[in-house]
Amino acid sequence: MKSRSTNARKAISVNSAIPTTEGAGVRLKRAFGTVDPWLDPFLMLDDFSSKETSDFEPGFPEHPHRGMETITYVISGQVDHRDSLGNSGSIRSGDVQWMTAGSGIIHAEMPRATPERLCGIQLWVNLPREKKMTAPRYRDVKAEEIPTVEPSRGVKVKVIAGQHDGVVGPVKDLMVEVHCLDIIMEPNTEFHHAISPRLNAFAYMLQGSADFGGGMARRQQLVVFGEGEGVSIRSGEEGARFILAAGRSIREPVAWRGPVVMSTDSELEDAFKEIRHGTFVRTEPLR
Repeated sequence: MKSRSTNARKAISVNSAIPTTEGAGVRLKRAFGTVDPWLDPFLMLDDFSSKETSDFEPGFPEHPHRGMETITYVISGQVDHRDSLGNSGSIRSGDVQWMTAGSGIIHAEMPRATPERLCGIQLWVNLPREKKMTAPRYRDVKAEEIPTVEPSRGVKVKVIAGQHDGVVGPVKDLMVEVHCLDIIMEPNTEFHHAISPRLNAFAYMLQGSADFGGGMARRQQLVVFGEGEGVSIRSGEEGARFILAAGRSIREPVAWRGPVVMSTDSELEDAFKEIRHGTFVRTEPLR
């Protein structure tokens, strides 16, 4: 919902995403990729946007996941996917795929060259210990299913999960409480949004610039918010587009190596032993 909170959160850090290589050689930018109490339950955010086909053409061939969720948002372009459940398809411009890896899944994600510039992010969410071994599932949300709200002149909000201005996003019944908005602002406009004090929150800049309360951020920069009851943001001279995410802290030990996120080192070792022995996937393919 909208709010002009008198206790607005301030930016406690603004940092640029760091170039790295993943998959079979995809060049991307990593906004964060570590356990941070200010970002819990979020683990990692990768920006795989590029106008150069060679940056993303190698793709992410088959690889395992366990104990976490991935949120893939393709803002423009296309990413093809397939997995050990028997699912396959394409995530296209404006689509979201919310994957719960749970007890274990093997999948592949392959960005494709299209007339549009590829622009997209993937966000990892930790699962609480009691839900890490839940059955894997996919949620494919098409662009037309995501509502857009215009709370004020010059501001558009795509509500993916959670709500704004009374409009609820299509991704519900989540393992972990997560809110996710895509916000587009014309130059020199303001945006206000209430966020429960029990949630951690961050913003990731896709375009333009904005003042996040004591911290000015530009394209491919991450803003981590401190405590408070909401955010008040003002766009810069060129406007702004950013992802605003909030989530409830899990506050549990994390044992994390590569694509597997568990609670203890022994659970982690067991997972990689299963990968080596071919017993990692516990769910039969869909028929």
